[in-house]
Amino acid sequence: MSEPLKILTLEPYYGGSHKAFLEGWMQYSRHDWTVLSLPPWKWKWRMRHSAITLASQTDEKIREGGRWDIIFCSDMLNLAEYLGLVPPSIQKLPSIAYFHENQLTYPIAHPQEFDFHYVLTNLITALAATEVWFNSLYHQDIFLDELRGFLKRMPDFQPLESVDDIRSKSLVRYPGIHQLPKRGERTPGPMRIVWAARWEHDKNPELFFHSLRILKAKKIKFRISVMGEQFRQSPDVFDSARKEFADHIDRWGYQQERHDYETALLDADLFVSTADHEFFGFSVLEAAAAGAFPLVPEKLAYPETLERDTGNEDFYFNGGAEQLAERLIQLSDKIKNNNLWDGNPDRAVRIVEKFFWKTKAGLLDQELVRISNLSAKEKTDT
Repeated sequence: MSEPLKILTLEPYYGGSHKAFLEGWMQYSRHDWTVLSLPPWKWKWRMRHSAITLASQTDEKIREGGRWDIIFCSDMLNLAEYLGLVPPSIQKLPSIAYFHENQLTYPIAHPQEFDFHYVLTNLITALAATEVWFNSLYHQDIFLDELRGFLKRMPDFQPLESVDDIRSKSLVRYPGIHQLPKRGERTPGPMRIVWAARWEHDKNPELFFHSLRILKAKKIKFRISVMGEQFRQSPDVFDSARKEFADHIDRWGYQQERHDYETALLDADLFVSTADHEFFGFSVLEAAAAGAFPLVPEKLAYPETLERDTGNEDFYFNGGAEQLAERLIQLSDKIKNNNLWDGNPDRAVRIVEKFFWKTKAGLLDQELVRISNLSAKEKTDT
């Protein structure tokens, strides 16, 4: 086995899925990691200034003796700007840009606020990187497919060839998830539902609460745990829903302790997503790993990560609140009959176990070695 590599990791937004991804990988990785990061605050400013700040941090690490073999950054960084601000020894390193999301196909609440420059940051970073990794095939396809149309909106000098340049060095490299303990016997009681996502409009919480309103009107018994990362400004629907469904709530809000979050997943019968935007779906896959039944829209990355094509059609719903409520009622009946999984309770766990970090980290480690070896060979050839 080759010597461990030294990885220079640049993360302008060290929170949420970005942080979970790096911490999960590093926990099981055999390589040595230096993480230069900024807190998850004011993402627009992070995309604007992080190249300057992280270049300054890199200079400080170099003065302390830091040396690396490869750069790993997220899509929030303008990699080209960063490389222009660091010494030649850093500029020469092979680099990977990991796209957790992108600013081209990310839904926004107010279209008039759309800023082309953030898309251009994604474009420039992808062009500057040695390789571009996407967290799902869905993400790769939708970004590259939409990018050409975006570039055609430019008044002139449209760099359409850049789409093919990026495509030629793009790969799908799924992140990992943590393996959760095996759940015990179900505690008696009504259907227990978890909804856990960022408290933002693109996760469509209104759809979820509307479906619960239908259940309530039909006298369907249920309990809910509504969790997820919150920000200073969250959709108003959460405040009104907390009052409306007060008698149904088990947990509400962000769970400060990982143990509490996992306990909620292990107690849940169902995990519901109502997202309009999802490029991978950490929370859904972790819930499946905990043995909860996933009920998700039949779109986005979900058919890919939950293997829609291998006979798991029952994980999906189509349509709006009425259709979601109908599926919840059907599953509630199955829970009453102790037959939610049709006698196959480990089905979802088997689907998502390929994402467990204990396996995934080693595969990603090998990818870093591959890129490092390829870079070394190219330097030798020249």
